[in-house]
Amino acid sequence: MNNILGLVCIMFISFGATAVEEKIVPSNLSKVTVYSQGAQIYRTSTYSVGKGVTEIIIDGVSSQIDANSLQVKATGNVIILDSKFGIFYPKPETPKLDGLPLKIRKQIYNLEDSIFNINYEIQTYQDEIDVLVSTKKILSNNGAIKGQGKVNDSIALLKEAIDYYTIKMMEINKKLQVLNRYKTKKVRARDGMNIRLTELRNYQNSVNLNNKPKGPTHRITVTLKANDLAKGKLNVSYLVSGAGWRPIYDLRSEVSSGKINLNYKAQVFQNTGIDWDNVRLNISTNNPYQNKTKPDLHPWYIDFYVHQQNTYKEEGKNKSDLKRKAEAYGYTVGALKAASDESEEVMDAFTADQFVEVVEHMISAEFKIDLPYTIKSNNQQHMVLVKNADLDANYKYYSVPKFDQTAYLVAQVTKLDELQLVPAKANIFFDGTYMGETYLDPSSMNDTLNLSLGKDPNIIVKRTLMKKECKDKVVGTKHERTSVYSIEVKNLKSKSIELVIQDQIPVTSNPEIEIETLDLGKGTIDKSTGIIEWRFNLKPKGKKDLQFGYKVKHDKDKNLTLN
Repeated sequence: MNNILGLVCIMFISFGATAVEEKIVPSNLSKVTVYSQGAQIYRTSTYSVGKGVTEIIIDGVSSQIDANSLQVKATGNVIILDSKFGIFYPKPETPKLDGLPLKIRKQIYNLEDSIFNINYEIQTYQDEIDVLVSTKKILSNNGAIKGQGKVNDSIALLKEAIDYYTIKMMEINKKLQVLNRYKTKKVRARDGMNIRLTELRNYQNSVNLNNKPKGPTHRITVTLKANDLAKGKLNVSYLVSGAGWRPIYDLRSEVSSGKINLNYKAQVFQNTGIDWDNVRLNISTNNPYQNKTKPDLHPWYIDFYVHQQNTYKEEGKNKSDLKRKAEAYGYTVGALKAASDESEEVMDAFTADQFVEVVEHMISAEFKIDLPYTIKSNNQQHMVLVKNADLDANYKYYSVPKFDQTAYLVAQVTKLDELQLVPAKANIFFDGTYMGETYLDPSSMNDTLNLSLGKDPNIIVKRTLMKKECKDKVVGTKHERTSVYSIEVKNLKSKSIELVIQDQIPVTSNPEIEIETLDLGKGTIDKSTGIIEWRFNLKPKGKKDLQFGYKVKHDKDKNLTLN
């Protein structure tokens, strides 16, 4: 017997030594890295644990967490045994009177007792009423009263039966009136008590509703093991969906300065269920939800096939039908340094981009913003300034008089690859006037961005078909058509301009059609596209005449349409 008791004691001691303690600790949102899709959340907390195994619980995390992305770091003399994400469902609690004023609680108790007692009183009256009602039915259904039986043969017996019926019915009705009056008073009193009790219960429920937890909570549990008392910090990070950012640019141009000012902004939004209050933001060009697996090529088989006893060679039958798109950006740019110009009399205000540091990664860039932002969980967009830069621009005028006999001012910007931009829309402002939208695509192979700033009415362009020099004739078996155009340009501005005029002649891949280029002056032609280009400077109030033409020859028996 003593051996059994000793074994039981050892088991209890052993169980107590290995019991896991739970501690719920508060945490602070220290930093958020916002990706183009999703966001990385960083939380910090402090802990203090005793010897043994302790589960540290961090509440208040988003329900949209990606559990696979959970990372935990700790300081202090502990071992991290485990970390996991879970949902805690609080145990439903019965309504309590704690927290209610004493007067209200007494009223609830008294009303409950009064209603309990009055229900018994009402039931007592009802029982007496039921007995009297049954008695009335018995009297009314008696054979003597209904004139049935031998009573009809004796006047004396009939009179005695009627007198008895009258006396008893009057007595019963009086008792019923008294009982119904008492019962009605009690029912009215009970109904009033129930109304008052309902009002007090509603008040009680509202107090309990404000004090009890609302629904399940999402939490991170970190299991620590310590050989002695220990304390330190916990750093937790995880990825959440329901957040992201979209780029948008403002391009402000002034011809007088020869510069284009670029405002690089991020429209940040989040709907994670947790507000980001007064937190440092990082804007990253990475997208953790994009495919990270490189595509593989498979053998590309071609073969002959027979159709209606004729053999054809497949031009290219792609068995794998690969559809891939490059989704990575390469960046080579240094960190952005904050700067401000200051004088003894006037000091300009700082701009948000002066608090941004650029960090380059292998396949993305990250903008660290050293300013606090508050982003509520309402999916509304918040504008965050990422970068402000002045770009060198070369201004030229372009005209394509075949389609539009006006000239457009174009700003040519280079070295966009150094700005860590991503493809997005851009608003264009020229000399303080909004000109419209364009699209910036830094991932394109062209290293020059052409921004069309609109038409200039002070440059006159006129394209005319010179009918006298145009010919349409048949020579032998050939049909020859000659077309000649003149282009007249006038500069009504008070300064010289650099102008580019573009036009074209037709091209063909049919050897039976011959196209001959006539005099182009100083224009250059791209023979593969047929596009002609003239580049020249035009002085103030200056004028220039251009001329070009072409001749087309083809078989006279075949139709050819020239637009």
